[in-house]
Amino acid sequence: MHTIWLPQLQDDAGPKYLALTRALRDAIRQGDLAQGAQLPTVRDLAFRLGVTPGTVSRAYQITTQEGLLEATVGRGTFVAARSPRLGPTEPLFHDRYAGLSVGRVDMRSPSLPEVGQSQMLSEAMARIADEIGRDWIDYTHQSDEAELRELVVDWLKLRVLGPISPDDIMLTHGGQSGIGLILDCCLRGDRPVVLIEDLAYPGFRYAARASRAEVVGIELDGEGICPDALEAACRRYGAQVLCLTPVAQNPTTARMSPERMAQIVAIARRYDLQIIEDECYSYVEAESPALRALAPERVWHAGSLSKTVSAALRFGYVVCPTGMGGAGRLAAQHRFFALSRPVSALVSDIFRSGAAAALRGKVYTEFSELLQVMVSRLGAYDLSWQTGIPFAWLKLPLGWRTYAFMRMAEERGVLLRAADQYAMIDGRAPHAVRLAIPANIARQDFEAGLAELAYLLPRPPSDMAV
Repeated sequence: MHTIWLPQLQDDAGPKYLALTRALRDAIRQGDLAQGAQLPTVRDLAFRLGVTPGTVSRAYQITTQEGLLEATVGRGTFVAARSPRLGPTEPLFHDRYAGLSVGRVDMRSPSLPEVGQSQMLSEAMARIADEIGRDWIDYTHQSDEAELRELVVDWLKLRVLGPISPDDIMLTHGGQSGIGLILDCCLRGDRPVVLIEDLAYPGFRYAARASRAEVVGIELDGEGICPDALEAACRRYGAQVLCLTPVAQNPTTARMSPERMAQIVAIARRYDLQIIEDECYSYVEAESPALRALAPERVWHAGSLSKTVSAALRFGYVVCPTGMGGAGRLAAQHRFFALSRPVSALVSDIFRSGAAAALRGKVYTEFSELLQVMVSRLGAYDLSWQTGIPFAWLKLPLGWRTYAFMRMAEERGVLLRAADQYAMIDGRAPHAVRLAIPANIARQDFEAGLAELAYLLPRPPSDMAV
């Protein structure tokens, strides 16, 4: 039951959402809102205060980030603590579920198949051992990475990115590191705004909040982000950055058409919006141009080797907008000087030898085969997927609610990722789950896990409200 709570905001100067944020903090610290108390819904409190739902939503979001509140889609917002927590308040997926997958079919995050990576890395490390010298003792420098940037340009030659050169490349410690560095380059002001997809890779939220940015979700349709909703958000918030996964939207697998891409680019130019194009799940060639090819002056194209060769390498790259490569590398220099010598030497070796490209093709083939196994078992349901992409999006049949399905799947040994883990605190999360391909387990175990899901899907709980 919702707590009856109505703060007085009339005498507060400044934006109403900040006044409400202060009132929430005071009420929690003073005990007027007890730990565990459920707050009014956004719309209910907005109506009683005579403010917009957006005002309440922003105040709830800030106090949730501070650790004073906790919110769960479908349950509500509750008082979590009487004093703010320091540091990050939202764990990453891998940390949040560490140690829970032993003896289970873990379909929460894709796992690469072993198609020769171990042997490749062993041989490469043996070769680079002969290169170790005095320069491995000193600090690394961006100037040492010139050849590796050239190799990255060659690695990307199958993507339609428009003209790119080594000067456009920024090297990073994985994709998440790249997103943070891009925001370092793009965000300005005390409270910048970052736009993300309504259902989106959570790393966008983590990186934006680490930069003290406000995060706003934009409505999706079957092709990804909706142009009308994007333009309305640009007018309302004056956003500076838009984060997208246009080729394989994570988690829905939606693919943006060239026409939709052109619409997004036109809006970005109209409102001087920088775009982060996250394409870590793009494996081989693509027929249509990437956003970077359509708007090279404002698109930051981010990728890594984590989904194609090895996640343990922690190697990523960003194709910066034309003329911005120097700024990107300067941002990286301020963060970590340059890549560690062992990582840069190892990645350079596997690029030069052609081993990385060969393994990328094998990984793509293996994921495509496993995806077909999933489709053959679950394709009769509302399943969205793309060939070679290591996850699918399953909208649950009528009668199921997400957490009931996840709980029962876990009881049968299958771990899944809920739709609301990709949603904003106040976002719209459908009753759906993402099914990632665990290519690191035996084929028969994977098929057994799919069989458990196929058993559950047509059998929703009899007492579940429809």
